[in-house]
Amino acid sequence: MTQRNKREKLQKPDWLRIKLTTNGNYAEIKDMMRSKTLHTVCEEARCPNIYECWANRTATFMILGDICTRACRFCAVKTGMPTELDLQEPERVAEAAEQMGLQHCVVTSVARDDLADGGASIFAATVRAIRKRLPFCRVEVLIPDFMGNWDALQVVMDANPDILNHNIETVERLSDRVRAKAKYRRSIELLKRAKEMKPKIPTKSSIMLGVGEQWDEIVQAMDDLRAVDCNILTLGQYLQPTPKHMPIERYVHPDEFAKLKEEGKRRGFRHVESGPLVRSSYHAHEQTDSAQRAFEAESATIGDNMEKITGGCSTTALS
Repeated sequence: MTQRNKREKLQKPDWLRIKLTTNGNYAEIKDMMRSKTLHTVCEEARCPNIYECWANRTATFMILGDICTRACRFCAVKTGMPTELDLQEPERVAEAAEQMGLQHCVVTSVARDDLADGGASIFAATVRAIRKRLPFCRVEVLIPDFMGNWDALQVVMDANPDILNHNIETVERLSDRVRAKAKYRRSIELLKRAKEMKPKIPTKSSIMLGVGEQWDEIVQAMDDLRAVDCNILTLGQYLQPTPKHMPIERYVHPDEFAKLKEEGKRRGFRHVESGPLVRSSYHAHEQTDSAQRAFEAESATIGDNMEKITGGCSTTALS
């Protein structure tokens, strides 16, 4: 039996059973997205959590259309050459966020390598539009790599999102096989530069498991992320969206996800979300709350230690 035949015969384990919940909220959100001509990554990427999230009135907006200029082997989003740029989209996203009464809004996009700034200006406009309507709503952006255009990254950072998310997706050895055009080291560099541009904005990244990675490689990826002060990490199981996409190498047991969570916490991530059905924006508001609590606890500990060192004197008095 060939290795491919073995992979094709993998049976989905019990821990990946998805509860289908389609209450009134689910139907309302679906109708609203259609009426405002908006896209969500929940639908386009065939996220397994769409039923739970929409039933709970949460969704991840996908801006810049629904056609991606890249063809990553793991992703179900349509690929091709986009034909238009909708400058009114940011306002419609903000209207939808207001209608949903969101307190934490996640905005992602397709890759738009056809645009000079990769769509950075639309990201920034969307952040500003949401803030205008919902001043107390946290805005998390999940951005592409802009092909290493750091001026484009600066445009996004200058809009002051509450969370800057960019996914490395997999370990370095597998990156070129799993992703299209994106480069592992460029993604690490993006997270580094984002933190340098706006040190107070938390950064976040994600790794999907089950594509052939080894334990030591996952841990090394964690170390690479922490080396650029990435604050939040999510780990989830890769699920093959169609037979044309990259096959699953293995199903990772929940116990292994739990161990990886502890590895991440030991390495200093403020929050690690780790489990088979975890996705980058799954329970995003809880992730941010947890990270904020960890930051406040860390700051309090540093303050206590400084007081012990200085004997209660302020740094101004010592200078």
